Amino acid sequence: MTPSFDGQRHFYSDNLAGTHPRVLQAMQDANGGHALAYGEDSLTNEAQARVCQLFGSEGVEAHFVFNGTAANVLSAAAVTAPFQAVICADTSHIHWDECGAIERFVGCRVLALPSAGGKLTPDRLDELAEGHAEPHQSKPRLLSITQVTEMGTVYTPEEVTALADAAHARGWLLHMDGARLANAAAYLEIPPRAFTVDAGVDLLSLGLTKTGAMMAEAVVLFGGEASQTFPYVRKQGLQLASKMRFISAQFLAMLADDLWLQLASHANQMAQRLRASVRGIPGVEFIHPTQANGVFVRLAPEKMKELLREVTFAVWDPQRGEARWMTAWDTTAEDVDAFAETVQKVMDR
Repeated sequence: MTPSFDGQRHFYSDNLAGTHPRVLQAMQDANGGHALAYGEDSLTNEAQARVCQLFGSEGVEAHFVFNGTAANVLSAAAVTAPFQAVICADTSHIHWDECGAIERFVGCRVLALPSAGGKLTPDRLDELAEGHAEPHQSKPRLLSITQVTEMGTVYTPEEVTALADAAHARGWLLHMDGARLANAAAYLEIPPRAFTVDAGVDLLSLGLTKTGAMMAEAVVLFGGEASQTFPYVRKQGLQLASKMRFISAQFLAMLADDLWLQLASHANQMAQRLRASVRGIPGVEFIHPTQANGVFVRLAPEKMKELLREVTFAVWDPQRGEARWMTAWDTTAEDVDAFAETVQKVMDR
């Protein structure tokens, strides 16, 4: 069910939230005068340097794109040949929600493995019969994990390291889809580099759009072969913005004074408030830990239909009554309390 836009705050997705005022102001400030195109401007140079500083600078590159799907697709395209494969969790965005974009534009296969709470573990990689009947089988090349996962769970640095070690031992690379990377960092209370480059991640899709930007995503490369190919892959992939300064301005505004982490932390706190507010309501069952800004629940299917007539949220599995209630950077305590009261009212009927 797709929500209608009526100006009200919803719990359907953090994508429904608007743009933070500081980001809008930064874009307005960037609008004066002329600047070199295609990322040759001073704002882009500054923003790239700022992103690289987050991850240690040495050997790090940041390339800005328009959206998260592009970041994931171009990450794969930079290191994966058409006869190879991208490995991911069966719940992942690249498997379910990107319309086969990697298959379409990279030409390789995407192979999904069973996950627990949205997470993969190294033992799952053994389920791939790599090397069987060569050259008839697509060869795994890139392992992609999501942080925060689609089930709202967060990989610890140790879990990422274990997957990186397992991937590298097989000759694969590790990619992280970090559309909600800030929410993970806020939950773990550690710098983002601790569970990315320091944990063995090779390529990162860094997203700020869900956190409060308008359209600000980046592919962050931690050395390796991709640095040679990516500029060409981005151009061919229709993601080299001529007026790059307006994406760069968003990055600078979001990273200044750790605004992105503050906004993510607030969204996480609102999710915890929501979970606490509905805990104990008969008929509301939590199905995953609430570690970021998503609360995953199971309701009786008829109750879920009844609740949807009054509030908007994402239905995960209509047959099982599973749903996601998601908070955003602009969700208020009053929003949460009103939503919880509605849940209580519907479940009491």
